[in-house]
Amino acid sequence: MLNNIQLPFYARVTLFCVGLYVVVSMLYIAQGLLLPLIFGTIIAIVLHPVVAFFVKRKINRVFAIIITLLLSIIIIAASGLFMFSQISRFAESWPVFVEKITIMLNDTIHWIPGYFDISPDKVNAWLAETKANLLDNSSAVIGQTIISVGSSVVAIFLVPVYIFMILFYQPLLLDFIHKIFGDERQIKVTTVISQTKTVIQRYLIGLLIETVIIATLNSIGLLLLGIDYAILLGILGALLNLIPYIGGLVAVAMPMMIALVTKDSAWYAVYVLIIYYSIQLLDNNYIVPKIVASKVKINALVSVVAVLAGGALWGVSGMFLSIPVVAIIKVICDHIEPLHPIGFLLGDTMPDLLTFKIKAKKNTTKTVKKEESLKS
Repeated sequence: MLNNIQLPFYARVTLFCVGLYVVVSMLYIAQGLLLPLIFGTIIAIVLHPVVAFFVKRKINRVFAIIITLLLSIIIIAASGLFMFSQISRFAESWPVFVEKITIMLNDTIHWIPGYFDISPDKVNAWLAETKANLLDNSSAVIGQTIISVGSSVVAIFLVPVYIFMILFYQPLLLDFIHKIFGDERQIKVTTVISQTKTVIQRYLIGLLIETVIIATLNSIGLLLLGIDYAILLGILGALLNLIPYIGGLVAVAMPMMIALVTKDSAWYAVYVLIIYYSIQLLDNNYIVPKIVASKVKINALVSVVAVLAGGALWGVSGMFLSIPVVAIIKVICDHIEPLHPIGFLLGDTMPDLLTFKIKAKKNTTKTVKKEESLKS
């Protein structure tokens, strides 16, 4: 009897909204636990082929995992030290940049008193206050960043532990997943797991190669223009490029601002824009299709919403995780029949509009005929 109970539409919508609110709240509250675990799981999937390579060479599985982790940590530490040295040099020159920005603003808006009938003293006072606030805010931001980094140290150390555990207990975890869904669904479960692993590996390894290429091209372009801190800006631009649509705008804004402040002509900022635009064309038309070779077919609308939602929920880490997580959800939805509409919505397959109109017209005609037959 309970199976025949049908809740009203408004009750189902209310339950869905309440459930969604509870889930989002739990994800936000548990981010300290979930973020290292998700990062560890994704990185473990990426590193699995390396571990398998060492295991095939008759190396003990535990030692193979340790060797893989040590190699990864050495590469990440070397990259981090290089970035830290570049950022330290930039931080030392920050007051000089603030001074130049102030001079540039003073030269740019000197016409404001004449056009808007504002006292020059007020404009100068506003510039002085802006300069002081910029210096104070920059110090506060640096302090907050140090505190944030300090609070994240524990999470950073947890990631290698999770990676080791997931790689070591991989057979146990896979067997557990198969046992949950029963013997009759083994083929479908194996397909979903295999495709999910392939999506993550191709996506992240491709992104790593793409990031190196974009960072190199950005740095070379900025060095040819003689822009200060070209390598730092090139690497930051490549990292921001990992955030779809939004990151590219921020990536080009930084070197353009540096060019406006440090160069005598504003044309250098235009040259920076042209170079970055050309690199983006190369990235979108060749690097991503040929090198990334990703099976992540997520449409632009879902990508933007996912990135913004991930940023609101988990900050910068959520923005980087949003696309891989949505890709995993799409793979799962594509292989579970009741969830096919969700997988279709997340994808980038555009249905033919004419076909859609014909289907809608046929459905409307059938509905009208059915209503007329019921009345008669």
